[in-house]
Amino acid sequence: MFSWFANPHRFLTLSSWLAPVCYALGALLIAWGLWQGLWIVPKDEYQGGDIMRVMFLHVPAAWLAMASYMGMAMMSFIWFIWRHEVADIAAKAIAPLGATWTALCLATGSIWGKPTWGTWWQWDDARMMSVLFMFFLFLGYMALRAAMDTRQKAARAGAILAMVGAINVPLIKFSVDLFTSLHQDASVITVDGPKMAAVYLWPLLASGLGHSLLFAGLVMTLMRAEIWQRRAAQIRARLMAGD
Repeated sequence: MFSWFANPHRFLTLSSWLAPVCYALGALLIAWGLWQGLWIVPKDEYQGGDIMRVMFLHVPAAWLAMASYMGMAMMSFIWFIWRHEVADIAAKAIAPLGATWTALCLATGSIWGKPTWGTWWQWDDARMMSVLFMFFLFLGYMALRAAMDTRQKAARAGAILAMVGAINVPLIKFSVDLFTSLHQDASVITVDGPKMAAVYLWPLLASGLGHSLLFAGLVMTLMRAEIWQRRAAQIRARLMAGD
């Protein structure tokens, strides 16, 4: 299935209309989710009153941070095994966006944590530290690629780092259960189903889907730019060789 999308021409054709659709739907869902979350749903005194409304930005950011790293690791694995260049282009495009959403997760988490827990940051909190580590993995991936002198070396080094670092993602997910953490247990994705009231759950899911669509649109845009840059470089190389 992926081999069909591995063709750059097919990808450019598909993404030319799919990326704008993702942008439009993502913007609408994010706007509706934030409108509901920030102004419509009742405040939850158990979660700290109005400060809990940060949840409608923090939780989708956390979901996207973990999902983006797994996406980068999967694309790296596909490139590492089958050498599909589009997979490497996708992994490269995901990295800066994943770092951005991870930074947003950390920032909004601190804003939520200060009035709720009385601290901006807790160095011995397993979830906070594992998310921070993931942020540095994103930065390390980008720095490592930039340090290589050829595209193949950059793809190989980045792929190895991304695949090895993927072990951190399940650690983030289960850190609350395995280690000491200020974070509450999962309330959306659980064995017994969501524990959150529907009045909060639906805006949160809408916001999460909106962030996912926006992320997908941005990834496709960055991938398109990378493909065109590589094609331009090939044309320049042929012209120079002809001279």
